Amino acid sequence: MPSLRELLKDLIPGDLLKLVPSSFDIVGSRAGAVAIVEIPEELEPYKRVIAEKIMELHKNVRAVYRKLGERTGEYRVRELELIGGESVREVLHKEHGYLLKLDVTQVYFSPREATERQRVASKVKPGEFVVVMFAGVGPFAIAIAKKQPLVDKVVAIEINPVAYKYMVENIRLNRLEGKVVPVLGDVREEAPKFAGKADRVVMPLPKGAYMYLREAFACFKREGGVLHFYYWDREDDLFKRGFEIVRKSAEEHGFKAELQEARVVSPYAPRVYKLAFDVLLSRRI
Repeated sequence: MPSLRELLKDLIPGDLLKLVPSSFDIVGSRAGAVAIVEIPEELEPYKRVIAEKIMELHKNVRAVYRKLGERTGEYRVRELELIGGESVREVLHKEHGYLLKLDVTQVYFSPREATERQRVASKVKPGEFVVVMFAGVGPFAIAIAKKQPLVDKVVAIEINPVAYKYMVENIRLNRLEGKVVPVLGDVREEAPKFAGKADRVVMPLPKGAYMYLREAFACFKREGGVLHFYYWDREDDLFKRGFEIVRKSAEEHGFKAELQEARVVSPYAPRVYKLAFDVLLSRRI
């Protein structure tokens, strides 16, 4: 299969061709998907032809959206501009055997993190009580319940009412009623309702998750558990700052923090990465 740049080499001047993105997100199944692409300002006059060639490369793509700025607001949603195809927003996305319905313009979802979701899900043990904060349309919670069917409960907390609506539908689509418990509301208000119950807490919000560590620690059983914490940082010292934030907060809440694993999930910007920290918490004596 030719690359997007190869398809555009006779349609975009050579000095601009290097700015054509080498990758983009495709959300949705074979029956109908949308592509979400980042196009720099220099390529503004060529955005329609770029969209056309993306759809030529991927026959199942029915709409191409261009990212406009960063994710903003408490719902972490970014503005998108339709630059090609039909005005399709709702898709049914399949990954690792489960289904996720969502509106790409109204909720946060990253198909690139499917591998990370499976990595976390594979660590969950039978009988665990798991709390997923910032749960979105439910990808982490559903991945966990599908990968570990003997999990006790997966509580999934989400503040965006649109994302919550889709999460409820996704729980039904994947026949996980009673196993995944959807909760609509602010983590600060809802997480304390599960105080002392969790064996594992997942915090898949890299920008600002540290502000909710108090609520996360409150969820854990007295003996502790495992925290999956996400953080953005620069490559000069990738893992030190993120773990130190968790370690200090853990001490304040009576826990000892031991780093089990730290890894790069994905690049975010030049020399800036999304990082994952798996932290084992035990009660300090």
